[in-house]
Amino acid sequence: MFQPFNTQTIAGAKFIFFTGKGGVGKTSTACATALKLAEEGEKVLLVSTDPASNLQDVLEVDLTNTPMPVPGASNLSACNLDPEEAARTYREKVIGPFRGKLPESVVSTMEEQLSGACTVEIAAFDEFTNLLSDRSVIESYDHILFDTAPTGHTLRLLQLPTAWSGFLEESTHGASCLGPLSGLAEKKQAYSDTMKALADSEQTTLYLVARPDESSLQEASRASKELREIGIGNQHLIINGLMQTHVEEDKISASLYHRQQTALQHMPEELKRVSSFSLPFVSYSLTGLSNLRNLLNQQIISDEEASSEKQTIKLPGLNEMVEDFSSNGTRVIFTMGKGGVGKTTMASAIAVGLVEKGHKVHLTTTDPAAHLEFMFKQGELNPNLSISRIDPKKEVEDYKTEVLSNVSEDLDEEALAYIEEDLNSPCTEEIAVFRAFAEVVDKAKEEIVVIDTAPSGHTLLLLDAAQSYHKELARSTGEIPASVKELLPRLRNPEETSVVIVTLAEATPVLEASRLQDDLKRADINPKWWLINQSLYATETSDPVLKGRAIAETVWIQKVSNELSDRCAIVPLMSDDRTGYDELRKYTEQS
Repeated sequence: MFQPFNTQTIAGAKFIFFTGKGGVGKTSTACATALKLAEEGEKVLLVSTDPASNLQDVLEVDLTNTPMPVPGASNLSACNLDPEEAARTYREKVIGPFRGKLPESVVSTMEEQLSGACTVEIAAFDEFTNLLSDRSVIESYDHILFDTAPTGHTLRLLQLPTAWSGFLEESTHGASCLGPLSGLAEKKQAYSDTMKALADSEQTTLYLVARPDESSLQEASRASKELREIGIGNQHLIINGLMQTHVEEDKISASLYHRQQTALQHMPEELKRVSSFSLPFVSYSLTGLSNLRNLLNQQIISDEEASSEKQTIKLPGLNEMVEDFSSNGTRVIFTMGKGGVGKTTMASAIAVGLVEKGHKVHLTTTDPAAHLEFMFKQGELNPNLSISRIDPKKEVEDYKTEVLSNVSEDLDEEALAYIEEDLNSPCTEEIAVFRAFAEVVDKAKEEIVVIDTAPSGHTLLLLDAAQSYHKELARSTGEIPASVKELLPRLRNPEETSVVIVTLAEATPVLEASRLQDDLKRADINPKWWLINQSLYATETSDPVLKGRAIAETVWIQKVSNELSDRCAIVPLMSDDRTGYDELRKYTEQS
């Protein structure tokens, strides 16, 4: 169905970007591609701008923000740009002039305002703009590969003329999600040149990396459309982790294979117009030069993995976690983690498990890709379980309308266009959705509330600041609802609220979940449980490829259980799609 990915598709492109949601294999694909090009005689620079980068883990070499040769790989250099550090520098540049001149409370609000994903992304964009504008760097390499590309939102924002006008410094609306634009003005020409290079198909090729599953393909389709709309049309799709064979007698192997094939048959139309390639589902961990070479050579099982034995790690199942919530009187539970790790299924299973213990439970989701109706489409609901869904699209539109109505009389058409695009930021969606689910929780004081997908620590701190300083807060539109004011202290109370961080036993989901936990701790919320989902290690598969992958999971299971979590549970990859109340109940019936 898809031809194997190889470096011949790159041709003469100078700049090569790999983009996709967390956990799809961007970094390993970028590393394998860079290594292959270098071994074909091309001079290659590999750059990561991902704040959760594991580039040095994959290459097994310590990296800095200065390009350095990769030992054992002639012609290959790499650097790990740290957008978090760049964001700290950017924040200080913006906020520094106000220290001592504005109240400390206002400065603190500004600092938190500039701690979100948008600021980190613009800082990352700034970092690789510096590389792209450095002629000595460009002329030193045949190809420059970037692990993680900017989103369509950031690129659209920078294309608008108002981004450079500085009007936000006086605007009653406040600073944008990128902060007061005075911090960007001096970069205008460099950013403009970078945007032209990105849109030039002779210079730039972009690879959308996706797993062969529905949520990953939907995300790739959305990104493809966004980027195409702003002129980045030289796109290719890489389906990563495609099973080449399967063992029909092995339930896990057969189920995974057939699920992948079904997802690909229903691939979004947007992606069907993109030239597509595949990389195989492999048994081995994609770290080290040897294994990276194996990947582009389409080798499925490495000699090392085939001869390894699985270690014994004892971790409880989901039933022990549910028993902990039940016996300790936990009232609010929310599952958090990156897309594709199974938050919705785990939230549903936790809710069902609590109902089975005699509790009245309300289950709700704020995830735009989650469909609780689908999860419970089979069979009847227990009368003690109620379900709702917060529609992020509707909440954001209502919020945007509210904000624009408050500023429309004071701004011209161009400024309003900027505000409208600014309100497409992730920060806006988190705040709009948070207000909605605060109301849900407020109405459910007699029930245990299980929330699928919660706000980040950044959003909590932003809203916390808004309670006292809403006039200075970007996008604040007046008094914060009472439900929000009451909910924040509840979320910080470990006797009432518990956070479950859901991850997979793979590098990127674990590293990004760790970063998420750090973010929550800044907001005085300490996750009690981690849940390793869809684990092959926890199955009894006989498929040689899947057995190898189970062994490769070991290092990440140990990192989560020994280093990152207070308590950790594990759920095996299931051989069937568990939908409906009775099927979800089985998750907590397993020991």
